[in-house]
Amino acid sequence: MKISVTTTKFDLTDGDLKQMSQLGIDCVDFGTGSSFPGVKEQGFPDLDALLKMKKRIRSFGLDINRVTLPNLSLDYMNNVDGSISEIDNSVNAIKVFGEAGIPIVRQRFSGDTYNHLTQSYKARQRGGALARGESLILSNEPYSVPGLESQEKYWERFLLAYQHLVPASEDANVKLGMHPSDSPLQGTPFGGLGYRRIIDEFPSKNVGYIYCIGTRSEEGGSSLVTDELNQYGRKNRLFLVHFRNVRGSLPTAGAFEEALLDDGDMNMFKLLLELKKVGFDGCLNPDHVPVLEGDSPDLDKNWAHSNIGWSYGSIGFAYSIGYIKALLTALTEFEG
Repeated sequence: MKISVTTTKFDLTDGDLKQMSQLGIDCVDFGTGSSFPGVKEQGFPDLDALLKMKKRIRSFGLDINRVTLPNLSLDYMNNVDGSISEIDNSVNAIKVFGEAGIPIVRQRFSGDTYNHLTQSYKARQRGGALARGESLILSNEPYSVPGLESQEKYWERFLLAYQHLVPASEDANVKLGMHPSDSPLQGTPFGGLGYRRIIDEFPSKNVGYIYCIGTRSEEGGSSLVTDELNQYGRKNRLFLVHFRNVRGSLPTAGAFEEALLDDGDMNMFKLLLELKKVGFDGCLNPDHVPVLEGDSPDLDKNWAHSNIGWSYGSIGFAYSIGYIKALLTALTEFEG
């Protein structure tokens, strides 16, 4: 297993890459599809600019692990006239990423979360560390999700997109990974039962998961995470693991708080053992890192109390990466 970090920008500085190398990071995950040169101009990334960046990243001993396709907007999900062209952009992006030798792509679908139903808050943890909190019980919004007909129409648009994206991924020899709906509120398309339906509908070995331990724990705790790691891992559908810890869950506490790896409800070493058991050999990514003293919070208001993307000089990221590296060393000794 290796370690990757997510960046929400394309232009990484020499300082970023040098610090990643010094910390022992193996790979970079690009989390924002619109950040690639060419997307705003032609709808999909420019191959030359991508290859230039890949060469630069590799010169620091790193590589690109996962990238994000151009978003499928609410216009597409609502079947607005002309929006079908967005699929063409994603298919062209897959071709570019495949030609660049990048192994994993992710497609985002607008409207897959209902975060207006929760109340965000600043969770203060040990020593005053700041973390993202989300609460249902503190929200004044009545809990209401789209009805069955609306959800079936949304799923039809997802199916239509994947019917184009899956063959393109097979042709380009890239893996198409899906992240669960975050937050995983009941009724979200890629939470609960919806997440499992993806590989039922598309049995291709190129279809699988960017499995977020934190998000899935928010839905069902460590027992659900362990079961899903075993289930999806045995099927070789775990392409990338977002390796983070949380406190509480929506069913048990009506809320959750993100936490440092050693300070949440889950024993992360036990989860590594489960990943080892099913033969996972991809990247572990410590995303959604709490903000420690001296860190700068993410500028995106949706993630104001955590860092979802790489931040130069982040103490929280350095701590998380070191913690994972220590767990991997312990795993090697434990396994013998």
